[in-house]
Amino acid sequence: MHFENTLEFAKEMDNKDPLRSFRDEFIFPSFGKEHPVYFTGNSLGLQPRKAKQYVLEELEDWGALGVEGHFEGRRPWYSYHELLTEKVAAIVGAKPIEVCTTHSLTTNLHLLMASFYNPQGKRTKILCEAKAFPSDQYALESQLQIHGLPASDLVWVTPRPGEELIHEEDIYQKIEELGDTLALVLWGGVNYYTGQYFDLHTITQKAHAVGAMVGFDLAHAAGNINLNLHEWGPDFAAWCGYKYLNSSPGGVSGFFVHERHANRKDLPRLAGWWGHTKETRFSMEPGFNPIPGAEGWQLSNAPVLGMAVHLASLELFEAAGMERIGEKRDLLTSYLSFVVNEISTNTPGSERFEIITPSDPKKRGAQLSIKATGKGRALFDSLTALGVTADWREPNVIRVAPAPLYNSFEDCYWFGQHLKLALQG
Repeated sequence: MHFENTLEFAKEMDNKDPLRSFRDEFIFPSFGKEHPVYFTGNSLGLQPRKAKQYVLEELEDWGALGVEGHFEGRRPWYSYHELLTEKVAAIVGAKPIEVCTTHSLTTNLHLLMASFYNPQGKRTKILCEAKAFPSDQYALESQLQIHGLPASDLVWVTPRPGEELIHEEDIYQKIEELGDTLALVLWGGVNYYTGQYFDLHTITQKAHAVGAMVGFDLAHAAGNINLNLHEWGPDFAAWCGYKYLNSSPGGVSGFFVHERHANRKDLPRLAGWWGHTKETRFSMEPGFNPIPGAEGWQLSNAPVLGMAVHLASLELFEAAGMERIGEKRDLLTSYLSFVVNEISTNTPGSERFEIITPSDPKKRGAQLSIKATGKGRALFDSLTALGVTADWREPNVIRVAPAPLYNSFEDCYWFGQHLKLALQG
């Protein structure tokens, strides 16, 4: 498609956008700026307008019903998480039995690794991406410590010298090299720093071929990438709700356990009351009997207020559909890339910048990572002062993420205008 870096072109694209009405379903901070741009849905999504209403309704039921709200509320708390199941399953490409909404991302990763990381004999190693988000790094390091294993059992795949992105063939080669010493591949769906999206299906196939388990951190993929977890077949995955899923600061997380593990009572797990089969949960008897499927990894009853916000957002995803969201994501991100590259081309060499995120839309989501080697942090600060909400990552990357549910082509245009002014300052 032929793009133009003009306001008229951006407005024309917005007029043609079948998802344009969803923008009105969110609350935008303005910071008192002219033409503010919010491009940080990869860190904290915007508030859905219905979030306040849904939370207030639960507070009203709590006030009016007390504990009886578990069974008598307008959305009974006892089964609240079930309201989210089919909606979440559609977003990550799973069957309802394979997903559950609860806890936080890193908590869920630990719970799942308790089941799927079982080092035995020489099969002890964990494979991970270099520059994984620190929570993943710390979680994996602590898993090794708990099992009394050396730090060297955590193996990293790194970019080649002088490059920013990881070659996928290097991942597959490392899996084959580790072979029967590899216990777990834990990989990020989209790298938080570069915005690189990986072939999760092939990673799964390669890891399973050598007898390893596979789990994915989908913090930057859920609600962003068109996922198909059931078909791809990883053993588990987890994601947070507060980024692209717009479900409040520190909002409730979700996780996936493949259907083939649904009835495996032999798997070790860190059990809790809410994961016990519903038919005998209130018998209060010893002996844990897990609910079949992902729900069997629940620990405690649902954090209802957080889930109320989550529901408000998931209803919007359901109405929009991931297929249409994905189509707009690719077009919107391509347009923003065009705008940024045009400005870079016309910028003096010492202040020039580059997008390190893959140019192929199939290898990225909504995020573009801009490497600012000239003004660096000063450029980011100038953008912020002009009304751009973006994200800085050391040592020299500005992350911008046009979220297709609420961002517009006009947002991309105004980002470009702010970028020009910031470069001049």
